[in-house]
Amino acid sequence: MATTRGQTHAKRDREIAQREKRERKRAKKAEAAAQRAAGKTPADEGSDVQGDEGPAEAAAPGWIQ
Repeated sequence: MATTRGQTHAKRDREIAQREKRERKRAKKAEAAAQRAAGKTPADEGSDVQGDEGPAEAAAPGWIQ
């Protein structure tokens, strides 16, 4: 029986991982395109940033006026 080198297995594992990563990226892009086609933008769904309600204008104390 012929033996294979470890490098061959490592290369195959890298190729499979890269292929899976590309498939996940394609699926993510397709989902975003479907949402855009439906009239939603990814930004409409929510933001992880706290306090992102609009322009931040703090009220100045009376002595600064």
